[in-house]
Amino acid sequence: MTPVPERFVGKTVLVTGAGTGYGAEIAVRAAQEGADVAVHYRSSREGAETTAERITALGRKAVLVQGDISVHQDVIRMAEEVFGHFGVLDVLVNNVGDVAGDQMSWRDLTEESIDHVLAVDVKGTMLCVHEFGSLMLDQGHGAIVNIGSTVIVRGSARAPQYAAAKYGILGITKSYAQAFAPVVRVNTFAPGFIETETLLNRADWKSGRREDMISKTPMGRIPGPSEVAGTALFLATDDASHMTGVYLNADGGFNMIGA
Repeated sequence: MTPVPERFVGKTVLVTGAGTGYGAEIAVRAAQEGADVAVHYRSSREGAETTAERITALGRKAVLVQGDISVHQDVIRMAEEVFGHFGVLDVLVNNVGDVAGDQMSWRDLTEESIDHVLAVDVKGTMLCVHEFGSLMLDQGHGAIVNIGSTVIVRGSARAPQYAAAKYGILGITKSYAQAFAPVVRVNTFAPGFIETETLLNRADWKSGRREDMISKTPMGRIPGPSEVAGTALFLATDDASHMTGVYLNADGGFNMIGA
């Protein structure tokens, strides 16, 4: 087994939506690499507590932070709590996002779903970048990683609002990368499909889509969340010190994007 690097020794990391799925694995990976971690959740407190237990079992400190990222006052309070607890925040990973997973066709689109996905993915990400990034700017350093999606490459006939929202994250990333440079770096990491529990339980994934995706992916598999947790965190390391405003993807070659 390849040893886990220690890229975050003495660092503090906040991961939003870290109670379950991909966010939980990013939070635990940060702890494995030496970080103390703030575990954010909106409603899954039990999941967040489990993530915190995994972090403390590694000998690192964990603090729970609750809030709805689409509510500005919640984000302001969250920032105050995290900086009040740690005194500093080195890395923010904006993992929270809504994929409209219950929608199986564009024909099922509702105004409520549009509003919710845009509020969480676009407004929520922007508020977190804005509030936490401002405090990082004041402290003199920091790195922000926004979790995007490769859905922006091909769009989504199933859920257009999701593709639109993830495209919006690129605008947020580039705008704040310019605004915060050179003190705070802001980047987007875009995984392809990740076999989280949520994806594994989706109707389309269980009825043939998984096999179709694997057949079209050069790497020949769909990874679990832990496999690409360290990849997301790379953008917050010193090895990425000259990267800001970028879109980095890891999709097993499915999209083959680039120049």
